[in-house]
Amino acid sequence: MSKYTKKDILEMVEEEDVEFIRLQFTDLFGSMKNLAITSGHLKKALENKVMFDGSSIEGFVRVDESDMYLYPDYSTFTMFPWRPQHGKVARLICDVYRPDGTCYEGDPRYILKKVVSEAAGMGYVFQVGPECEFFLYHMDDNGMPTNITHEQAGYFDMGPLDFGENARRDMVLTLEDMGFEVEASHHENAPAQHEIDFHYDDALTAADNMMTFKLAVKTIAKRHGLHATFMPKPKRGIDGSGLHINMSLSKDGVNIFQDTHDSNGLSQEAYYFLGGIMKHIKAMTLILNPLVNSYKRLVPGYEAPVYIVWSAKNRTPLVRIPATRGEDTRIELRSPDPACNPYLALAVCLAAGLEGIRQKTEPPKSIDRDANRLTPEELKDLQIESLPRNLKEAVEAFEKDPLMKEVLGEEVCQKYAFGKRREWEEYNAQVSQWELDNYLLKI
Repeated sequence: MSKYTKKDILEMVEEEDVEFIRLQFTDLFGSMKNLAITSGHLKKALENKVMFDGSSIEGFVRVDESDMYLYPDYSTFTMFPWRPQHGKVARLICDVYRPDGTCYEGDPRYILKKVVSEAAGMGYVFQVGPECEFFLYHMDDNGMPTNITHEQAGYFDMGPLDFGENARRDMVLTLEDMGFEVEASHHENAPAQHEIDFHYDDALTAADNMMTFKLAVKTIAKRHGLHATFMPKPKRGIDGSGLHINMSLSKDGVNIFQDTHDSNGLSQEAYYFLGGIMKHIKAMTLILNPLVNSYKRLVPGYEAPVYIVWSAKNRTPLVRIPATRGEDTRIELRSPDPACNPYLALAVCLAAGLEGIRQKTEPPKSIDRDANRLTPEELKDLQIESLPRNLKEAVEAFEKDPLMKEVLGEEVCQKYAFGKRREWEEYNAQVSQWELDNYLLKI
């Protein structure tokens, strides 16, 4: 996105007849929040003088320390194409600060910026290309979302089989109007499932884009009478939605993951980065797959990974090395889902990779076949472990890993783990339809 000055933004707001500006930020668990102001208060906002109650935001501060300030990032200024042409609406993504002018350490955007700064100190720029999947479902007569669809389209199908083709086209056009460079879009494997991929960018811009992407997709879907959901597994018996994260490091404008002399085309830094990811992936899973529902996707028999393996010759593992080489050499992590907080997800990925480089962590030997087809004996012989099977196991792995506390901070770790443990306990207290179907008549 373009870089703007305060003067630029004030002039654009006046010239474009912008009436409302949304000051956006993201809470600990990945929900976008905003405070709307009129254009008459924009100068005050650009001078970092807009305050809000941080105690009202889940995972933020206590009531007795609730005053927080929003510091807009000028480079994120953009107008919403779907709002009226008269009295337009624009947005600025903000960082969260304390009254004393210090960064709030629980702000997810600050957490990512901190790790990005660490990478910069090592001479690296972290480049990210997300591939985000979602479902388009009908809404009921009351305008509430369902998980109902009447289409039966699959991979790369087009209209008339793809009922969501027009909505997806409008999403792409809207995103491009907002400054996105959309590389591709298509129908995914499951009925009503779609994917839109946008261009590689630096980590902070990519995380900002992912939050904006979700808002735009949901807004445009509703205009088509549909509900867009980023729920990882909205239906049993079909593939769930993933958020594949393609990653590379550059130094002095050159992708340092490439090496033409290596059999896999990877540099030693790439192997170490991969080793760091593999070492910490169990703990990272709580951040990358944050819902009870996330683990309904991470099961054998579907496209999501289950086992902690990597390959440069197979499309199914947790981490794969896509075939492109040279400046496009990258590592693709396939376990994350779109329910994750992108700031925290990219922060833990980068931190694990950097630690791998610093400590020269070698990854395990690659497994160049589908690990889901291996027998229990083969998995044991090859010492292949699996990702956490549910939210409880993910919390336990998260709490045991010192790197998570180093990246997120002790307080954020405690708040995050507490919130997720409570979610697991609430889930376990529910009586599901499966239990009624299997026990009510028989027992």
